[in-house]
Amino acid sequence: MQTRLKVSDHFAVLLRGLPRVINAIDANLRRTAFARVSRKSLVLTCLFLVCLVGYIDYLTGYEQSLLLFYLLPISLAAWFDSLALGFAIVIVSILIWMLSDIAAGIPAVGFWNVGMVFASYALFAGVLSKLRTLIRELDRRVQERTMALQREVAERERLVQEIARVADRERRRLGQDLHDSLGQHLTGTALAAQVLKEKLAARSASEVAEAEKLVRYIEEGIDLTRNLARGFFSPELEADGLMVALKGLAEHITERFRINCVFNGDESIRIHDSTVATQLYRIAQEAVANSVKHAAANRIDIRLEMDGPELCLTVIDDGVGFPDKQPQTKGLGLHLMRHGAALSDATFDVRRNGLNGTIATCKLRIPSHNDLRFTR
Repeated sequence: MQTRLKVSDHFAVLLRGLPRVINAIDANLRRTAFARVSRKSLVLTCLFLVCLVGYIDYLTGYEQSLLLFYLLPISLAAWFDSLALGFAIVIVSILIWMLSDIAAGIPAVGFWNVGMVFASYALFAGVLSKLRTLIRELDRRVQERTMALQREVAERERLVQEIARVADRERRRLGQDLHDSLGQHLTGTALAAQVLKEKLAARSASEVAEAEKLVRYIEEGIDLTRNLARGFFSPELEADGLMVALKGLAEHITERFRINCVFNGDESIRIHDSTVATQLYRIAQEAVANSVKHAAANRIDIRLEMDGPELCLTVIDDGVGFPDKQPQTKGLGLHLMRHGAALSDATFDVRRNGLNGTIATCKLRIPSHNDLRFTR
């Protein structure tokens, strides 16, 4: 009866420490060397540990049982191999335990104790093997979900890039159509109106005035069409690069809105990636348009320069300034500029420039000097 109580006490301690043992095994699973050894080496290690515990159990005597320590080889076998090997190590552990107690002088072997130990060891091996299966299944599902998420993110990025390319291609097509079709049509109409005005020169002054008004309206329509076409399509961006396009943008703003718009840039910078150059041009174009329409600026500075490893595009105006507290519904322009910067892996920031004015900055980090998209 005393031996039976002693065994029960051992297993009470075992059950209380079981969660801690499982957590320790789970935490160190990927760092242990047993995850990479062969099955033969694992079996030999488990048998060596069983014999070692049995020998120590023999030295301590049958009154000081070491049943708890047999769980170490059982855990290794059930976790790193299979439940069958775990059961085999359970049987070997029980035999070694019985032999060590008999050699230490135990009066009699209690079959009740043997049955309890076997059931407890078998239950422990089964729970540990099931836990290992669940963890591996969870790892497999996490890996599958991670791979699926990575594929989804990559596909979404590809679609965003494709949408940007399609939108840019349609914008260019529309600008080209405005320039070539409607612009040419209005130019021909203006020439016809000019001829009509010359024919009416011999008639009354009112008819000549009406003809001149007609010619002026058509010429204004031609200018408007060209401005729209330039907003959709920038031939300079493809032909000579971003520098020429930004310089042309500054000249166009100065001429059309009578605003002092100046471009300053390092002429040695060349961007060969047309997608990046187009996005930077669109950001500058949108920032300048915001300065003209919303800031009531008298001067606009467009700058393109290197700031350490970053290419920095800055648009500064002296207008009313960016509000410290942005409204709940931001304009579409800010979203377009941030989206364009994200497409080029750049960062975009807009803030108040001192007491008056606004400064919009787009920074594009250049990974290395060997990046083929940029040369200096």
